[in-house]
Amino acid sequence: MLKMFSTQLTGLFKRIHEKDEFAFEDSARLLAQAAVSEGSIFIFGNKEMEAVTLEATFGAEPFRFAKKFPADLAEIKESDRALIITRFSTDAEAIACAKNLEMLEVPFVAIATKVEASKEDLFDLADVSIHLQLAKGLLPDEFGNRFGFPSSMAALFAYYGLKFTFDEILAEYEDEEEE
Repeated sequence: MLKMFSTQLTGLFKRIHEKDEFAFEDSARLLAQAAVSEGSIFIFGNKEMEAVTLEATFGAEPFRFAKKFPADLAEIKESDRALIITRFSTDAEAIACAKNLEMLEVPFVAIATKVEASKEDLFDLADVSIHLQLAKGLLPDEFGNRFGFPSSMAALFAYYGLKFTFDEILAEYEDEEEE
């Protein structure tokens, strides 16, 4: 079972990378705007996606300029940027957060699985979005159902892709500044 899960997970990571290759760069550039303008990058990880917030702020290699999303919106400035991570693009809490950012005129990146919806969608509000490509569990059971829904693993994969690209952009910027 673990071998099959590992194979499916590898395929998921490959799909995320291939389908949103340009979104990683666009997202990193958007977040880098905060870094070069002395702003912060606020991260809102909803439910299990708090794993990304914790990795970005307390991990062995923290995301530069990153902070946990504040309870008080007055802490957010126009020079700041944000990253919203949630399981599905129709998540009400994530959409509420996005609307607050929109009201404050703070651009943000969304990471979630895109869900077709007749109502509001996080991706419609985001400046850039990364689709996690995870609509159902990765493994079949004997009754035709699916299980093994690694949403936080997919989000962490996307986070690292974004972080690596962000770090490259900042390194280029800092090299130019030194010249």
